[in-house]
Parts: sequence; C-alpha cells; structure tokens
Amino acid sequence: MTSAPGPVDQSPPVGYHYPAPQPDRLTRFVLRIHARSPRWAAPLAALGCVGLGMGYALVSNPTHADPDAAPTCIMKLTTGFDCPGCGGTRALWYVLHADLPAAARHHFLFVFSLPFLAYLFVAWAGNQAFGWRLPELRISPKVISGFMAAWLAFTVVRNLPWAPFTSLYV
Repeated sequence: MTSAPGPVDQSPPVGYHYPAPQPDRLTRFVLRIHARSPRWAAPLAALGCVGLGMGYALVSNPTHADPDAAPTCIMKLTTGFDCPGCGGTRALWYVLHADLPAAARHHFLFVFSLPFLAYLFVAWAGNQAFGWRLPELRISPKVISGFMAAWLAFTVVRNLPWAPFTSLYV
C-alpha cells in the first residue's frame, strides 16, 4: 500500500532572505524630492490644487452653463442620469457665494461633508507645516460605510422619476 505524497513545502530554506527590490528611477526621484523639500511643501501643493478647483468653479460659473456645455458629466450626457457627483461644482459655486440653501439643493452631501473635510485638511496641514497637534477627528469605518451608503442612496433617490424625488434632479 502506498500513501499519497504530502504537500510540497514551497517556503524558502531557513535563514534565506529574499533581496529587497530596488526602487525604480521614478521612485528614487520622488524620494529624493521628498527628502529635500520643506515640511510645508505638501500642504501648500494641496492648497494650490484646492484653490485651482475653486478658481475653476468661480470662473466657469456652472449655474448659467448649458446642460451639454463642455466639460460635462459623461454619465449624464450619455444616460441622462445624475452621477454621484452631479451638482458638486454648482454646489461649490454657491458655497463660495455663501448661498448654502442653493448649494444644498444641488448636492446636499457635498455641503454636509465640507466642514469635516476642511477640519481634516487644517489638522493635517498644520501638523505637516507647523507641528500643530489639533485634536484628531476619529471617524470609524462604520461611520464611513454609513456615509458611503447614504451617498449611494442619495444617488439612486435623486434619479427616481416621480415626486417628491424629482425635486432632487439637477
């Protein structure tokens, strides 16, 4: 009687270590730039990106644009449905003009999340640039999952074709 062969051990021999992979040229370049840059460079770059987005919203005035004006949401253009982000640029435009009810009408969850995002950015940037230790905003995975579920529900409900949901259509 012969027995079946046992499982083959594919682990490296004891005491053998695989060599660490060497970083490629791009990774080495990014690491060099990061090591040489001042502490405030990353927060300043992030602030610049946010500023560009706000500037685009102010210059383009999305509240008076045609529905098919470029650039437009490809999902809305092809299907007619509002995507999860539809109305976000208009909401930002209204927030920048201090019209919170109109902003919330275009994208309520975006307006709701702005204070949290602003605090998270200030806490991160203050720590990076100046070493500030602001109280940490602890957001559990359950809260994040709940927010994502609410966003999904908002996306579905705003596309329903009967009242009172048609008032959410942007």
